[in-house]
This record gives sequence, C-alpha cells and structure tokens, in this order.
Amino acid sequence: MRAVVQRTSSSYVEVDNEKVAEISDGLTVLLGVKSGDTLKNAEYIMDKILNLRIFEDETGKMNNSVLDIQGEILVISQFTLYGDVRKGRRPSFTEAALPDEASAMIDYCIDYARKYDINIKTGIFAANMQVSLINNGPCTIILDSEKNF
Repeated sequence: MRAVVQRTSSSYVEVDNEKVAEISDGLTVLLGVKSGDTLKNAEYIMDKILNLRIFEDETGKMNNSVLDIQGEILVISQFTLYGDVRKGRRPSFTEAALPDEASAMIDYCIDYARKYDINIKTGIFAANMQVSLINNGPCTIILDSEKNF
C-alpha cells in the first residue's frame, strides 16, 4: 500500500458538488492499494499513519501523533498512486488493485483505525472526488508498505 499523508488544519471532499466528508486539525491521507496487498500491509500503513510524530509538542518539535493531539483523519482512496510512467507518457495502472480488492482493503484500514477511537472520515470509493485542504507546514510524508517487508 502507498499513502501520501498531509498534516492539515482542515480538509474536505466533494462529490457532485456536495461535501461528503470534512475534518479539522489532523491528517489528510491519499491511500492506494497494490494488487496482492495483504492485511499485514494495511496494518503496517495504518500503524504508521496513526503514530507518525509530525505534530508539534509544547516546545515546537514534531513529537506528537494524530492520536496524541486527538486529531481527525480524512482518507481518500487513490489508485493513481500506483501509476507507472517509466515507459511512455501515459500512466499504466497494472500494479493497482482491482476495485473489489482495493475497496475491501480501504474498508479494512478504516475499521482498523476506528479501534483507536479516532474520528476518521472517507471519500466515496471510485467516485470523481474534489479534495480541498490546507496543508499545515507544509508537512507531507510518503509511506510505502512494500519497502518495509
């Protein structure tokens, strides 16, 4: 799995000009599923996201996680994180999981995070979404579970 994690002071997602999810201080996460990803990949990614120490403590250092600050998370599924442009100019998405597999893994990630009593919201899987955010910092981290096994 791949995730682009942004520390945000607010973010929301719209589908068909209707706001479907919104958060305040926390993380906006673009999450992609690779074909063959397992629950181990999902748990690794979610543990990293939940425990990333990218929020400032009282001394101004990045020492707190989204759990520590009781922040929120907005997760947006994004198969294009597996776009491969090494050959030609048009991305190939052959590494991305098929929709049924990807949807199930995204749902697992959401359920996994909810065990930590955190407010987590999502876009609508496979919808044409418009994501708006205010990146706080800016602070953006890229995670890839495949590089850690």
